[in-house]
Amino acid sequence: MTLLTVTSKNQLTLRSEVMRHLGLRPGDKVEVDMRPGGRVELVAPRRGRDISELYGSLKRPGQPVLTIEELNDAIADAGAAAGMAGLEDE
Repeated sequence: MTLLTVTSKNQLTLRSEVMRHLGLRPGDKVEVDMRPGGRVELVAPRRGRDISELYGSLKRPGQPVLTIEELNDAIADAGAAAGMAGLEDE
């Protein structure tokens, strides 16, 4: 059993062997389930990500946000340009 100490800020620091056992990395979120008898259960995150967690991850400050139509047009233009480049190489 691993013994942890509660700090003056009511925080616990998990030892590296606990982190490894749970598969945790710095910055991960941990679910805490309250159990009867003063027990808690720590539940590590699943490594597969929910798509909603990725929302906004590619945003670049100062860059305009494109609509779906603008994205589709850009994809079509790039595909057409790549196709034309392939024809020119023949």
